[in-house]
Order: sequence, then structure tokens, then C-alpha cells
Amino acid sequence: MNTPGTIDRPATHDPKKQDPMMPTTDEPTLVFPPRNTTGATESRQNRTREMQLIPEALARAHMRERMHEADSERRAVRLATARRMQRRAERASLRARRALAMAVMS
Repeated sequence: MNTPGTIDRPATHDPKKQDPMMPTTDEPTLVFPPRNTTGATESRQNRTREMQLIPEALARAHMRERMHEADSERRAVRLATARRMQRRAERASLRARRALAMAVMS
């Protein structure tokens, strides 16, 4: 078998017989100009700062939601109490009418 091996399945497991991983001088090497990374660093810092503030924003939203729930529950309790008191007042009014009618009749 004369086929060369791949990285995952090398032709031989002996490191001395394997091909070197260095590029040959025949292949052109790509030279990249140096990048200006100051903007990237600043954006990364901003992103980090924003990510650090995410839990705080989530906690604020959670608290706001809980406050709305508590307010709506308080309103519901107040409404139920008001309805109960209204029914009680209506019953007392009916009793008073009956008592007045009985007093007038006798």
C-alpha cells in the first residue's frame, strides 16, 4: 500500500517515520499585517461589563414582576372584602325594612 496516511489515521505510528508538520519552503507562506486590536479590547470589556449587569437587570425585572403580582393580589383582596361588606349592608338594610314594616303593621 503506497497511499499516504491522514492525521487521524497515520501511515505509521513511529514518530520518526512520520512526515514533519513544518511547511516546506516550496509552499508560499501567508503574511498577515498586524491588526489594531484596541477596539476589540474595548468592545470585549463593554461586553463583559454588560454581561456582569445581566443578573442585576434580571433581578430588577423579577422584583418588578413580583411587585405587580402583590399589587394585583392586594386589589383582589380589597375587592372581595368590599363585596362581602356590601352584601352584609344589604342584609342589614333588609332586616331594618322588615323591622320597620312589622312595627308599622302592629
